[in-house]
Amino acid sequence: MIVHKQEVREAHRPHLPTVWVWLAFAVVFFALEGVLGWAVYREHWWLVVPLVLIVAHIMHAHSLAFHEAGHRTLCRNRFWNEAIGLFVGTISLQCLTAFRAVHQTHHVHLAAENDEELWPFVVTGSPRWARRLAAFCELTLGILYTPMLCLRTFVRPGSPIRNRAARRRVWAELVLMIVAWSCFLGVAAWLGAFKILLITFFIPGGIAGNMHSLRKYTEHMGMTGATVLSSTRSIVAQGVVGRLFSWSLFNINFHGVHHRYAKIPQARLPRFTSLLTPTEDGEVAPYPNYRSAFLEMVGSLRDPRVGAQWLHRHAEAPHAESEVFAEAVTSS
Repeated sequence: MIVHKQEVREAHRPHLPTVWVWLAFAVVFFALEGVLGWAVYREHWWLVVPLVLIVAHIMHAHSLAFHEAGHRTLCRNRFWNEAIGLFVGTISLQCLTAFRAVHQTHHVHLAAENDEELWPFVVTGSPRWARRLAAFCELTLGILYTPMLCLRTFVRPGSPIRNRAARRRVWAELVLMIVAWSCFLGVAAWLGAFKILLITFFIPGGIAGNMHSLRKYTEHMGMTGATVLSSTRSIVAQGVVGRLFSWSLFNINFHGVHHRYAKIPQARLPRFTSLLTPTEDGEVAPYPNYRSAFLEMVGSLRDPRVGAQWLHRHAEAPHAESEVFAEAVTSS
């Protein structure tokens, strides 16, 4: 199937339903949090366990809505796109501006050594024990690892976040996060509700953070090619349940398409499944489900690495087929 430029241009237009999907998830999230809090208070543990798992999945979905906001494709109104991104980011310990800068390097320098999102797995000079430790931490403490990864990029010498306005905004967002969470913890202390906060937020949030890390690894870990399809894994679900699961994750599983056209709202990514057909050596066809992609990935954790530089190829070669999102926040 040939993808025409007009079809691609049409797909880039703002997509209102995306924000309504997020809003629906937000309503469901707060409703389930209320039920979960009641179940914890009444000690209905038979109900708590399944609710925690459902809430964790919805939290993971919110992290992907945050990703959409980072691309400025969640809502066509820029004010509301940023407001929702700040709201989700503050609740999930994520700084929107820092994430946007880190994620931009992931698109501009996919799987190269200056891909900040895949550090340290793209750095050929990093020892294997350090990469194994980083993988262990990310897969078990994802709720903290991902924010710290963005913070590392912000504070390290030579940070790609050089724009003064962007740096001021990062500091402001960090202050907002500290103030908000001080209020949350203060209210929990006043009400004596730390147990409820732990079970309704931190436990499902921890699971969601690990789900995010595991999905990220399934998308990239062990891929050592120099093209989009040889440095990403995509999943094209075959059944109704699989497609529903994909929809609940904002179609991020069409990952190769996302890296080709980063500004296309993710609700439209399934239109371009034909772009996932391999055309060069080393490229992989889409997987029918996350299970098969995970099994392909898991063996690479013995020596976690990503990028063609591990095969002594030209590490800085640009991904010519990758269309990055505009309005860089990292320019000097």
